[in-house]
Amino acid sequence: MCAPCLAQPPRHDGIAAGTLYNDTARKLVLAFKHGRRIALAPMLARLIAARLPPMEGEWLVAPVPLHRWRLWHRGFNQAVLLAAEIARLTDAELMVDGLERRKRTPALGGLGRKARMRTLQGAIAVDSRRRARLRGAQVLLVDDVLTSGATSDACVTALKRAGATRVVVACFARVLDDGGMGRASMSEPHRS
Repeated sequence: MCAPCLAQPPRHDGIAAGTLYNDTARKLVLAFKHGRRIALAPMLARLIAARLPPMEGEWLVAPVPLHRWRLWHRGFNQAVLLAAEIARLTDAELMVDGLERRKRTPALGGLGRKARMRTLQGAIAVDSRRRARLRGAQVLLVDDVLTSGATSDACVTALKRAGATRVVVACFARVLDDGGMGRASMSEPHRS
């Protein structure tokens, strides 16, 4: 574990990232998410799946949710596309509606970790119809990019409050900077 994680233990149970967020990863993410190149989903998911820890027992694969207005504007949730592919690759159960983004939030790009956390306060919750299924579950939380960890923290908090016993964050690209994320081997889940 890195020093920031020792000082403030994370809520999640590890991170599995396909790659570091660099110029190439950025181009792929932008083409996928904003360029509507959804055909990239299988390749990006395979890169994520290659970094997953052993998934013993039953797992649920849950994407990070988009607010309905952002979903309407974009036309798709990139995390759902990745989660569907990962569920197929791992034979895990896909749960696209386990989490919901109840509060419309501005784009988080350019905000620091604390500002992102404030912005996301109360924004993400477990869908009440899925609460029973999440109780005692192991969950793979899927997103395209892990930046500060504020969005995944909000999701992990909601999932664990609903009774999930283990939540591993899976993403295509992970930003590593001096913002407290620490540097870790991409082949092992990292706690930060």
